[in-house]
Amino acid sequence: MSTALAPQRTVADLIEEYEAKHAAIEQAISSFDDAFTALGMAATVQGHFVEPVGSKSYLSASTLRANLLKSGWRAVYNRLDIAKIASAKDKKLFDQTLASPPPLTMETAKATFGDYLIRPRFHILRGLAESFTALDPAYKSHSKVRIGVKGLPKRVIFSFGHYCSGYGFEQFRDMVNALAAVRGQAALEWCEIQEMEADHKAGEDATFSARELMRFKAGRNDEAILVPDRGITVRKFANGNAHVFFDRDSLLAINRGLAEFYGEVLPDAEPEGVKPSASTAVSKDLQFYPTPRAVVDAALEFAHIPNPEHYRGRDCPVLRVLEPSCGDGRIMDALRERRQNAFGIEYHPGRATEAKAKGHAVLTANFLDHPPTPEFDAVVMNPPFYGRHYAQHVRHAYKFLKPGGTLVSILPATAHYDHGELQGEWRDLPVGSFSESGTNVPTGMLRMRRAA
Repeated sequence: MSTALAPQRTVADLIEEYEAKHAAIEQAISSFDDAFTALGMAATVQGHFVEPVGSKSYLSASTLRANLLKSGWRAVYNRLDIAKIASAKDKKLFDQTLASPPPLTMETAKATFGDYLIRPRFHILRGLAESFTALDPAYKSHSKVRIGVKGLPKRVIFSFGHYCSGYGFEQFRDMVNALAAVRGQAALEWCEIQEMEADHKAGEDATFSARELMRFKAGRNDEAILVPDRGITVRKFANGNAHVFFDRDSLLAINRGLAEFYGEVLPDAEPEGVKPSASTAVSKDLQFYPTPRAVVDAALEFAHIPNPEHYRGRDCPVLRVLEPSCGDGRIMDALRERRQNAFGIEYHPGRATEAKAKGHAVLTANFLDHPPTPEFDAVVMNPPFYGRHYAQHVRHAYKFLKPGGTLVSILPATAHYDHGELQGEWRDLPVGSFSESGTNVPTGMLRMRRAA
């Protein structure tokens, strides 16, 4: 008897198996029908049926193929260990996609999972950021998670409630497993959790073999659980909340992971043909992170910029919209699609030329030096993120609004959670919204209205 291990199957092998079985569904149904008939004959003499030998449901080839397709996708997902890389949010999206998955081919598999294999560290750290930014505003600030900066919360609070399942438990599980992925630990299995009855006077911990966190919720108030080897302790209180405490090593891992993901915000270089300025203000103005399309669309919706698609058969209002520091015109591209009247100002000659080449109306000038005229219905902007220099841009842009106009500015999250220099309505953008532009700094949008 051979003891050699069978080679692990590749994704190509799995897809080949899927395609072969997909093509053979009708034959499999026919074989089943023949086998059921043979079973009936095996229980009769000369085919004389006395009573049914069993029941057979109608088999649909389309139903079997749908099940096969879902199974194929799950097999590829497991083979690539995506669960160890993907964020909790992405895992949920995959489960939702399985309800009606696309065709399974090598091309669709690469398109779906390729980036997880190319950039596993990015996705692991994004999962950490997605989980922790939902716990405390401090985790939304790239300034507060820099290495060496003190003040990260040593505990967070979950609203576990009084039932055996719910959002609080999911949030806790996702947080623990996001931290585990960063530290190279296995995902937390509920059966690994040890419950402790806190006895501070005696200094003893009673360990139980309880399953999941269910009994913890039903237990006494002020009871505590220790998540083994994770540096996490959870204590429950009478109001149904649970306080999660991190030890020093856990805090350091959180700090390092978020700091690595967020990185630093740096000013851009001087453009060609522009002499170095006496101050650093101009160089800070030149910083350029192109605005991803998803962020542009979110900003335009937040600013209530009319969209012809929503005005079926009716005239769509046309607004005059300013994009300061417009770069190569990403926001103006979307404004033109909405048939709005856009105007841009850009200091960098090369990027201004790119925007003009698209047919946009662009003034090549330093926006902060341009005298304001209150003639615009809206301002939609992505100013430089460096330091607090963005505030000067937003205040200047506000002066360009007509009475009753609206300004929406894309800003680093520090503008809202740390600095507080600008007042208005804030909305967080998803974690990693600017990843394709070269930065993972947490971002959001500020909306300001000028009185009519």
